[in-house]
Amino acid sequence: MPPISLLSYVKKSQHRGFTLLELLVVMVIIGLLAGYVGPKFFGQIGKSEVKAAKAQIDALQKSLDQYRIDLGHYPSTEQGLQALVVKPADEPRWAGPYLSKAVPKDPWHNEYQYRAPGEHGEYDLLSFGRDGRPGGEGEDADLVSW
Repeated sequence: MPPISLLSYVKKSQHRGFTLLELLVVMVIIGLLAGYVGPKFFGQIGKSEVKAAKAQIDALQKSLDQYRIDLGHYPSTEQGLQALVVKPADEPRWAGPYLSKAVPKDPWHNEYQYRAPGEHGEYDLLSFGRDGRPGGEGEDADLVSW
């Protein structure tokens, strides 16, 4: 058997390519992987938005509690959560701001709902979830402070 020269091997391998069948098999495999991984990935994004909203509600509750300690009551519905950042005109003992930044919107870019007195306690603080409407299930469910 004659020895194979490196040059002849390189020349032969330069002319080889992928067949159409090989390319189709690879594309089918990539499609199957994307179909399996994609929904799981986007499902995790939804869960993280819910967790972020719960964390924001918790932080707002702590700020509201600090406001109550300083003034003896929670902000009224009319004052809203803005009273945590901007001093209300009729509150001489206000020692804020109680939030380091502006009042955040929920992860779906909607305003948090605040009512004082609330139906479920001294105040109600909630996000309507992804759909921005009362009720719902899953990511569309309301996230509440009570």
